[in-house]
Amino acid sequence: MPKMKTHKGAAGRFRISGSGKLLRMKRHSSHLRRKKPRSVTRQYSDTVSASPSNRRRLLKLVPGLNK
Repeated sequence: MPKMKTHKGAAGRFRISGSGKLLRMKRHSSHLRRKKPRSVTRQYSDTVSASPSNRRRLLKLVPGLNK
């Protein structure tokens, strides 16, 4: 049986917190940033927990997240 390949797009977008939650960055953070007010760009620097309903699918895409 061959090794499972990591989905590189998902591996760069998601990570697991210390408590085991899936984390992702907010969207629209880098596009046309000069036009956006500073208060808006500050909101993008935060990480958000990804929906738990997608957890099983994401762990199949990125097997290294379990560790």
